[in-house]
Amino acid sequence: MSARSRPVDLLLVGGGLANGLLAWRLAETRPDMSVLVLESADEIGGNHTWSFHDGDLTPEQHRWTAPLVAHRWEANEVRFPERRRHLATGYRSVSSERFAEVLRARLGGRIRTGAPVASITPAKVRLQSGETIEAGAVIDGRGPRPSPHMVLGFQKFLGLEIETERPHGLGRPIIMDATVPQTDGYRFVYSLPFSPTRLLVEDTYYADGEALDTQNLAREIAAYAERQGWGIARVLREENGILPIALGGDIEAFWAEKRGVAASGLSAALFHPTTGYSLPDAVRLADHVAGLPDLSAPALFEAVSRYSVATWRERRFFRMLNRMLFLAGRPENRYRVLQHFYRLDEGLVSRFYAARLTAADKLRILTGRPPVPVGAALRVLAFPPPPKGFAVP
Repeated sequence: MSARSRPVDLLLVGGGLANGLLAWRLAETRPDMSVLVLESADEIGGNHTWSFHDGDLTPEQHRWTAPLVAHRWEANEVRFPERRRHLATGYRSVSSERFAEVLRARLGGRIRTGAPVASITPAKVRLQSGETIEAGAVIDGRGPRPSPHMVLGFQKFLGLEIETERPHGLGRPIIMDATVPQTDGYRFVYSLPFSPTRLLVEDTYYADGEALDTQNLAREIAAYAERQGWGIARVLREENGILPIALGGDIEAFWAEKRGVAASGLSAALFHPTTGYSLPDAVRLADHVAGLPDLSAPALFEAVSRYSVATWRERRFFRMLNRMLFLAGRPENRYRVLQHFYRLDEGLVSRFYAARLTAADKLRILTGRPPVPVGAALRVLAFPPPPKGFAVP
């Protein structure tokens, strides 16, 4: 064993958000543990912007994640055809660049890039180079993979970070601007002001399929920027993604597929079912794992899978709302569900994003005339989605 590689206590496969946050948290709370992060690409963190609302995290979680935050705002806004609203809720973003810089400064040699994995077991990884690395336990954080046990819609987007020709005048993020034409499902534009002349603008769709025409979306973003009076001097960066939106599934069968290998992030079905936000769940999982007394492979798999299953069960209400969004009306009318939701008070909206709704919150969300056909809404509320795929009425 020693001739191949000295075992480490914890081997994190994938250098994305969830594993990076876990490695960061363990370095703070359990510095004597030997942790190794393996990433197939040349740098950890990929090419992403991860955002969250202030209410998503506890004060202690804000403290330990603070060095990773690249941008902060004190408010945000949403825009719909029949509703526009400013919310006095703080919003924060973590950039891949900041993420990689800060983690490398703390973890140093505990990060290994350019290391694609060929196979993975609960306590061993074989690299494509043929090298074998053994560990007390392995966590797979390489992102979502298709599973027959999950019924999903998709949130897909293209984002362009742009330098504007003149100051754009946007003082706070626009979380959703759904005043744009509603094509390919629920569509909105998301804008983050990074400086007086720098913006991240994302064209986003809650869609039935995964197809992503980046060239067309780039044209749509340019047209949107022109309508806002911004004008694009140059494009600084491009990012895109396809995030899962959970409609239903068999979470126990999902974990049985993993054959004892612990997982994190989207690989562990840990994301907000409706918004797709993943940072708050990654932070919570890092805290949970860091506090476990036993990090051996069997104990870790049991603890993480049990945590994921419990979280999934707690969020069945969100999956029901998602089915209403995707299944109870025509794609071009999906925006009405979110427009209707944003009539509610800021405290409820904050708890929704944090996935911490009370029983009274849930009742309030369902009160009033539904923004979709009543018969379709009742069918969605009463029945789970089909086990394989779905069709919009």
